[in-house]
Amino acid sequence: MDGGNETDVTYFILVGFSEHPKAQVIFFCFLLMSYLIILIGNSLILFLIHYDSRLHTPMYFFLSNLSFLDICYTSSSVPQILINCLVKIPSISLGQCLAQMCAGLYLGVAECLLLAVMAYDRCIAIGDPLRYSVRMSFQLCIKLAVASWVTAFLLTVVPTLTMPLEFCGHHMINLFSCELLAILKRACNDLKFYEWLMMATSSLTLLAPFTFILSSYGRILGAVLKMHSAEGRKKAFSTCSSHITVVVIFYGTAISAYMIPQGKASQDQDKIISMLYGILPPMLNPLIYSLRNKDVKEALKKLMGEKNVS
Repeated sequence: MDGGNETDVTYFILVGFSEHPKAQVIFFCFLLMSYLIILIGNSLILFLIHYDSRLHTPMYFFLSNLSFLDICYTSSSVPQILINCLVKIPSISLGQCLAQMCAGLYLGVAECLLLAVMAYDRCIAIGDPLRYSVRMSFQLCIKLAVASWVTAFLLTVVPTLTMPLEFCGHHMINLFSCELLAILKRACNDLKFYEWLMMATSSLTLLAPFTFILSSYGRILGAVLKMHSAEGRKKAFSTCSSHITVVVIFYGTAISAYMIPQGKASQDQDKIISMLYGILPPMLNPLIYSLRNKDVKEALKKLMGEKNVS
């Protein structure tokens, strides 16, 4: 189509597994179960942190932000994907698609920044424990959390809203949800500059926080090695183990989804990997922090009515 005869696109068809009915049923069951685990697990973490005064510390303040973010992140796309699994033609309106794309970008970058802030918190806690309460004051925690949310908004939503997007013709997207690069490929106008800009921004928002996290844990390792007490070293590693595990899962799935070249012969596999990036970290985060964290386990026991908590 050319010029004024172009047909404007008002919706997209998200192919997903619609061509494989049996696989789609299995996928629906897995996704529904995962979403319920995410909602229950992260809501429980939020409630426990609010409920137990022992968890009113910087570490758990940032964890509450992470749990809230994970609920929002999955809720921005999973309900729509579940609905599409039940209909014959899995479609989504243009407005919903763009909103889903912006929300996914925003919350994904916010999680990168929050994980970096949490690494900084652990670095101060272990590297300078005597002044920890002073350096990580409540006011600073609020500022760091707000800075993570606002910076993510400025790096993702603002540039996306300024793009001169015009869609026409082909409206099939071979994914489960609306993702930036797939949407840009459906635009009629030339967006090469914006594609380059968003790729550069994405690399920066992934690599810069990850580099900061590695640097923070390098300092933590140095501080731990200087400790003379084996018990002190064990306690230091224990306080960091949950965060390290979350970082490995988050960046591991992100690299698998977006940095490893995708082959044309394995499109269904690539779609699953991309979907797991949005499901695994939010689903495993509350399990990791509840199973590996003594304070959270004690708060859960207290909530369940066990008086004798060791």
